Amino acid sequence: MGTPARAMERLDSVAGAGLDLVELWRQAAPLLADAVPHFESPCFFTVDPESLLTTSHFQEGLPEIPAEWLGREYAEGDYNSMSEVLLSSSGSGTLHDATGGRPELSRKFHEEMQPFGCSQELLVALRTRDQESWGVIGLYREVGRPAFAPSEIRALRQIAPRLAAGARYGLLVGQALEPDLPHAPGLVVLNRRLLIDSATVTATDWLASLGGTVDNPPASVLAVAGQALRSADGEAESRVRSPGGQWILLRGAALVSPDGPRQVSVILDEPQPAHLAGLLLRAYGLTSREQEVASSVLQGRSTGVIADQLGIAMGTVQAHLRNIFEKTGVRSRRELVGAIFHRSYEPRVRDNESRTSQARPSRRGLMAQQSV
Repeated sequence: MGTPARAMERLDSVAGAGLDLVELWRQAAPLLADAVPHFESPCFFTVDPESLLTTSHFQEGLPEIPAEWLGREYAEGDYNSMSEVLLSSSGSGTLHDATGGRPELSRKFHEEMQPFGCSQELLVALRTRDQESWGVIGLYREVGRPAFAPSEIRALRQIAPRLAAGARYGLLVGQALEPDLPHAPGLVVLNRRLLIDSATVTATDWLASLGGTVDNPPASVLAVAGQALRSADGEAESRVRSPGGQWILLRGAALVSPDGPRQVSVILDEPQPAHLAGLLLRAYGLTSREQEVASSVLQGRSTGVIADQLGIAMGTVQAHLRNIFEKTGVRSRRELVGAIFHRSYEPRVRDNESRTSQARPSRRGLMAQQSV
């Protein structure tokens, strides 16, 4: 057991080590226990930044998350839900605070916590420094233990952006190594002299679109790699336009070793993957505006917030919702979220669980082959 301060330092190093997703969680779990004591293993979730729907779950000792637990998260309301925490300004929430000190008001308290001897829940959103949401960590305490202290919650919120960047890296790398989505990201790993040591198959196409090769990488990739090596947090990002007019997002991450950074990775990807948008438009025939409204509903945003964001009247939002419900065959917002999750995102969760059991990397996003 280490001190909380030392545990947080080590968490920062682990998050920046360029690990695959499951190895990141496995190395982070004991450090989280040192930093914020809790019961059993943490629950680690990843989400699709576009929809905020779950794409993977990992908890050491739990082979797979029960379908009914996932279903209730999206099909039924409850206190201190992941969706609420992901949308909150603080990026954290406890069941104690959400229920005003009466956790027995919560359904999951009776069905998912009490049977395992838990009475306290803390959820912390994993949001990168650019406010992109990539997951949630759930910690629990058994009956008779004190509530999570404000200082403990602040500590986790401070490390959350670094863990979010680590989770994003792990998912993008998984998709780059074994892609199953169109336009999958590419990954190159460079040494300190900024020579490419390795590259995924998909990376060669991305490099070519920028006028470069593995042996002669484009200047934009070298610039991001060099910036990541020099930056205090080991991260760098740039958007560049290819000679063909395509915008490409470059994300650099210094890979930390005990002796300091020795390599740096660069992920080449679409700036704004539109997999969910494409699925909705193709399968349901939604208009562009209806798709915008539907995406906001999936993220848990209220009618008023959607109206403000899109600059339209609340009545217009309601009219779009009626059209969306008719086209998708549902009767409510919650049914819409549940339908999209079960048809398109739960298969990704199960696929990632299967891949974990085979020691294969987890992948991001919804399943490309899933139709609605």
